[in-house]
Amino acid sequence: MVDSDDTQGTEDSGMDDWAAALAEQEAFDAAAAQKPAEPAPATNLFPQFNESVTTGTPGSLDMILDIPVSLTVELGRTKIAIRSLLQLAQGSVVELDGLAGEPMDVLVNGCLIAQGEVVVVNDKFGIRLTDIITPAERIRRLHK
Repeated sequence: MVDSDDTQGTEDSGMDDWAAALAEQEAFDAAAAQKPAEPAPATNLFPQFNESVTTGTPGSLDMILDIPVSLTVELGRTKIAIRSLLQLAQGSVVELDGLAGEPMDVLVNGCLIAQGEVVVVNDKFGIRLTDIITPAERIRRLHK
Protein backbone atom coordinates (compact mmCIF):
# COMPACT_ATOMS: atom_id res chain seq x y z
CA MET A 1 0.00 0.00 0.00
CA VAL A 2 1.25 3.49 -0.84
CA ASP A 3 1.35 6.06 1.87
CA SER A 4 -0.24 9.38 0.93
CA ASP A 5 2.73 11.24 2.44
CA ASP A 6 5.12 9.40 0.03
CA THR A 7 3.03 10.38 -3.00
CA GLN A 8 2.96 14.00 -1.87
CA GLY A 9 6.76 13.97 -1.43
CA THR A 10 7.29 12.66 -4.98
CA GLU A 11 4.97 15.32 -6.45
CA ASP A 12 6.73 18.06 -4.43
CA SER A 13 10.16 16.95 -5.67
CA GLY A 14 8.81 16.87 -9.29
CA MET A 15 7.47 20.38 -8.85
CA ASP A 16 10.80 21.47 -7.36
CA ASP A 17 12.60 20.15 -10.48
CA TRP A 18 10.24 22.10 -12.74
CA ALA A 19 10.60 25.23 -10.67
CA ALA A 20 14.39 24.92 -10.81
CA ALA A 21 14.31 24.40 -14.59
CA LEU A 22 12.03 27.41 -15.09
CA ALA A 23 14.25 29.58 -12.89
CA GLU A 24 17.31 28.47 -14.87
CA GLN A 25 15.56 29.31 -18.17
CA GLU A 26 14.55 32.77 -16.88
CA ALA A 27 18.14 33.46 -15.83
CA PHE A 28 19.40 32.39 -19.28
CA ASP A 29 16.80 34.57 -21.06
CA ALA A 30 17.73 37.58 -18.89
CA ALA A 31 21.43 37.13 -19.68
CA ALA A 32 20.69 36.78 -23.41
CA ALA A 33 18.59 39.97 -23.39
CA GLN A 34 21.48 41.96 -21.89
CA LYS A 35 24.08 40.63 -24.34
CA PRO A 36 23.58 41.56 -28.04
CA ALA A 37 23.33 38.57 -30.37
CA GLU A 38 26.48 37.89 -32.38
CA PRO A 39 26.09 36.94 -36.03
CA ALA A 40 27.24 33.47 -36.98
CA PRO A 41 30.69 33.34 -38.59
CA ALA A 42 30.49 33.42 -42.39
CA THR A 43 32.75 30.38 -42.71
CA ASN A 44 30.07 28.11 -41.23
CA LEU A 45 27.18 29.20 -43.47
CA PHE A 46 27.57 26.45 -46.09
CA PRO A 47 30.09 23.91 -44.83
CA GLN A 48 29.00 21.09 -47.17
CA PHE A 49 28.96 23.39 -50.21
CA ASN A 50 32.46 24.65 -49.43
CA GLU A 51 33.77 21.10 -49.10
CA SER A 52 32.41 20.01 -52.48
CA VAL A 53 33.78 23.09 -54.27
CA THR A 54 37.28 22.60 -52.92
CA THR A 55 37.56 19.05 -54.27
CA GLY A 56 38.66 20.36 -57.70
CA THR A 57 41.59 22.62 -58.35
CA PRO A 58 40.92 26.36 -58.66
CA GLY A 59 39.86 27.23 -62.19
CA SER A 60 39.05 23.59 -62.89
CA LEU A 61 36.30 22.71 -65.36
CA ASP A 62 35.48 19.43 -63.58
CA MET A 63 32.11 20.75 -62.39
CA ILE A 64 30.79 21.34 -65.92
CA LEU A 65 32.32 18.50 -67.92
CA ASP A 66 29.13 16.40 -67.91
CA ILE A 67 26.78 19.17 -69.13
CA PRO A 68 25.43 18.23 -72.57
CA VAL A 69 25.65 20.77 -75.42
CA SER A 70 24.34 20.72 -78.97
CA LEU A 71 27.08 20.46 -81.63
CA THR A 72 26.08 21.37 -85.19
CA VAL A 73 28.17 21.18 -88.35
CA GLU A 74 26.74 23.46 -90.98
CA LEU A 75 27.35 22.63 -94.63
CA GLY A 76 25.48 25.66 -95.92
CA ARG A 77 22.18 27.52 -95.94
CA THR A 78 19.66 28.79 -98.42
CA LYS A 79 16.33 30.59 -98.50
CA ILE A 80 13.59 28.92 -100.47
CA ALA A 81 9.98 29.85 -101.21
CA ILE A 82 7.27 27.56 -99.86
CA ARG A 83 6.17 26.85 -103.47
CA SER A 84 9.65 25.50 -104.30
CA LEU A 85 9.81 23.60 -101.01
CA LEU A 86 6.55 21.79 -101.80
CA GLN A 87 7.90 20.80 -105.23
CA LEU A 88 10.91 18.98 -103.75
CA ALA A 89 10.93 15.23 -104.29
CA GLN A 90 13.39 12.39 -103.85
CA GLY A 91 16.47 13.16 -105.95
CA SER A 92 15.89 16.94 -105.99
CA VAL A 93 18.97 19.10 -105.55
CA VAL A 94 18.89 22.14 -103.24
CA GLU A 95 21.55 24.74 -103.90
CA LEU A 96 23.29 25.98 -100.76
CA ASP A 97 25.29 29.17 -100.24
CA GLY A 98 28.42 27.19 -99.27
CA LEU A 99 31.01 26.51 -101.95
CA ALA A 100 32.62 23.12 -102.60
CA GLY A 101 35.86 22.83 -100.63
CA GLU A 102 34.92 25.76 -98.38
CA PRO A 103 35.32 25.11 -94.64
CA MET A 104 32.16 24.21 -92.75
CA ASP A 105 31.07 25.99 -89.58
CA VAL A 106 31.03 24.10 -86.26
CA LEU A 107 28.54 25.55 -83.81
CA VAL A 108 28.01 24.73 -80.14
CA ASN A 109 24.57 25.77 -78.91
CA GLY A 110 24.31 28.01 -81.99
CA CYS A 111 27.62 29.82 -81.37
CA LEU A 112 30.43 29.45 -83.93
CA ILE A 113 33.49 27.87 -82.29
CA ALA A 114 35.45 26.37 -85.21
CA GLN A 115 35.63 25.62 -88.91
CA GLY A 116 36.62 22.37 -90.57
CA GLU A 117 36.50 20.04 -93.55
CA VAL A 118 34.48 16.89 -94.17
CA VAL A 119 36.18 13.51 -93.71
CA VAL A 120 34.85 9.98 -94.11
CA VAL A 121 35.96 7.35 -91.58
CA ASN A 122 34.54 3.80 -91.71
CA ASP A 123 31.63 4.92 -93.92
CA LYS A 124 30.66 7.69 -91.48
CA PHE A 125 31.00 11.41 -91.99
CA GLY A 126 33.14 13.45 -89.62
CA ILE A 127 34.80 16.83 -89.54
CA ARG A 128 38.48 17.67 -89.20
CA LEU A 129 38.85 20.98 -87.41
CA THR A 130 41.05 23.36 -89.36
CA ASP A 131 40.49 26.61 -87.45
CA ILE A 132 39.40 27.26 -83.86
CA ILE A 133 37.70 30.61 -83.27
CA THR A 134 39.45 32.57 -80.48
CA PRO A 135 37.39 33.81 -77.53
CA ALA A 136 38.06 37.41 -78.60
CA GLU A 137 36.73 36.67 -82.10
CA ARG A 138 33.63 34.96 -80.66
CA ILE A 139 32.88 38.03 -78.55
CA ARG A 140 33.42 40.29 -81.57
CA ARG A 141 30.95 38.22 -83.63
CA LEU A 142 28.34 38.40 -80.85
CA HIS A 143 28.32 42.20 -80.99
CA LYS A 144 27.61 42.31 -84.75
